[in-house]
Amino acid sequence: MSHCALSGYIEVPPKGLKEALKRQPNGAFLVQGMGPLAIHGQARLGRLLFAHGAGAGQQSPFMRQFVTSLAARGVQVLCIDFPYMQLMQETGKRRPPPPIAQTLAQFAEWYALLDPLFDGPLWIGGKSMGGRVASLYASTQPANEQPFISPVPGVVAAGYPFHPTKAPDKLRLDHWPAIACPMLILQGERDPFGSLEEVTGYTLSPNAELAWLKDGDHDFKPRRFSGVTQTVLIDEATQVAASFVRAHGPGLTG
Repeated sequence: MSHCALSGYIEVPPKGLKEALKRQPNGAFLVQGMGPLAIHGQARLGRLLFAHGAGAGQQSPFMRQFVTSLAARGVQVLCIDFPYMQLMQETGKRRPPPPIAQTLAQFAEWYALLDPLFDGPLWIGGKSMGGRVASLYASTQPANEQPFISPVPGVVAAGYPFHPTKAPDKLRLDHWPAIACPMLILQGERDPFGSLEEVTGYTLSPNAELAWLKDGDHDFKPRRFSGVTQTVLIDEATQVAASFVRAHGPGLTG
C-alpha cells in the first residue's frame, strides 16, 4: 500500500475530482496518474496552488506551518507533491529533482486540472524550487493559453532561489520580465539563495514585491539573538501573503 493510501488519502481519477471536492472540500486526495493533493482552508480571499521545495514535500515542518497559517487567514491552499518527491517518500531515499523543465510540465498539468474546478482565480506559488517553478509557469502566460484555463492572477514564493548557494553569479531571473501578473517574494534576510545584501543589488521587475523577514534563513529560521522565532516569521510571512492576495483579487466564498 502506498504512503498516501496509508496516510488516509482518497484515491480518485482526475475526471472524478470535481465530484469528490463537492463531498469533501478540504480533503486529501490521491489523483490517479498525478499524485497527492491536499486542500486546506476556505477561500475567503483566494486560492493558491502551492508547490514544495527541492528537498522536502508538502508534509515538511515548514510547509505544514506555512500552509496552516495561510489557510487560517482566508487563503485556501492546494498542496501537491511532484513525482520524484513521491518516490522519495515511498522508498525513504533522497533523490535530486529532475530537470526544471520536467517539473514545470508537471506543475502545468496540475494547474490545467485544478483551475477549471473552481470559481474565481487560482493563484500559484511555492517554497524555494516550487516558487521558481510557479514563476516559470507564470512567465509562459498568455503564450500558453488553453481553453477553459484562466490566466495566472499572481505568484507567491516563499524563499525564492535567486541563485544556487555556491554560484551567486548564476541568477534565475531571466524569465521574470515575461511575468505580467503581481508577484510576491517572501525572503529571509540571510537566505543563502538570495540574501538581503545580494538582492538589493539586483534589477527586478516592477510587478515583483519583496517582503524581508528579520534575520531569517531559507526556512525563515532566525538566530537566537534576533529576538524573533521561526513561528513568528512564518506568521508574519503569511500575513503579508494574505494581504497581497486580498489587494490583487476579489474575495471568494466557499
